[in-house]
Amino acid sequence: MSRLNVLGGLVRLMMPAGVISALYAGRLAEVEGRRIDPKAQALLDLVATVRGPEPVYDVATSREQLAGFVKRFDQPGPEGVRRTEEDLPGAEGVRAARVYNPEGAKPARTLLYFHGGGWIQGSIDTHDALCAKLCAGAGIRVISYDYRLAPEAPFPAAPDDVLAAYLGLVSGGLDLSADPAQLVVGGDSAGGNLAAGLMHDLRAGGHPLPTGQLLIYPAVDGRMSSGSMQALAESPMLSRPRMEWYLEQYLPEGHDREDPRFSPLLSERLEGQPRALILVAGHDPLWDDGQSHARALRAAGVEVELREYPGQVHGFLNLTKVQPEGRTAIADVAGWLRAVFADAPATRVEESA
Repeated sequence: MSRLNVLGGLVRLMMPAGVISALYAGRLAEVEGRRIDPKAQALLDLVATVRGPEPVYDVATSREQLAGFVKRFDQPGPEGVRRTEEDLPGAEGVRAARVYNPEGAKPARTLLYFHGGGWIQGSIDTHDALCAKLCAGAGIRVISYDYRLAPEAPFPAAPDDVLAAYLGLVSGGLDLSADPAQLVVGGDSAGGNLAAGLMHDLRAGGHPLPTGQLLIYPAVDGRMSSGSMQALAESPMLSRPRMEWYLEQYLPEGHDREDPRFSPLLSERLEGQPRALILVAGHDPLWDDGQSHARALRAAGVEVELREYPGQVHGFLNLTKVQPEGRTAIADVAGWLRAVFADAPATRVEESA
């Protein structure tokens, strides 16, 4: 990796979209008619330079890279959002949670959020700005939950944790609680996988369901055989080899990839799930995962809103400093959350701070 090449990539990424488009004249990637956004193309080129032609798959390095990218390329959360550090149950003891409240209010309406990161990386900190933006944009409480990561705690530690957290949150027996009728569960990428898998677990266990599910470029099909998975197998942001490596860390050897707790697309309990927002990016190998899950939920009678960003790449909601469309997507998500909660029954009076 040449420092000069990295510096050149950074400079190019910070240029206006029109200038970048001119630099890439005739060279912007296109997949099944979806042309990449110029800034997204510049970002992919930078990621390819940083990771090199033969990326090193190392857990510590991977965690550092994700945290560094978000720190450098995401805009901070808005002022006025109050954060508190709390605890929620996990499957094997308490886990940390960060609670976001809009300034001047403690709303009952809540988003329980699971961060992305391939089940081995990401944290409450890497998704702090995103959660704060959703809190302010939707005027709701957001709870970001610290589930266990692989390889230290492989599957099913993460889905067991999020199930324990959800049941603890809705039990009414904790200081930190939420009414299911005033609760949406969501996440991005691996966090979207956990949110969708949680819906399967709740239906299987006969537990109360939330009022909505938010799935941001979710990984929902462990077979990894879709058209977009094949067409974008070498995407620098999220390549198929990288995903396979994630699964080597996360899934025990020989575990069935069609297990609905891991591949919620294949669940036989889609019927009766809560309304969903599914967000997909056109230059993300997981494009077809989200599309297929939307179709499957609709076929099961679930109300689904599908938001497509054809020119974008995986992770763009966490890269708003260099991917302006990420800000648009966050505003779209916040608008959907407001609409969902406006339709939900009012079961709790909001308190002033």
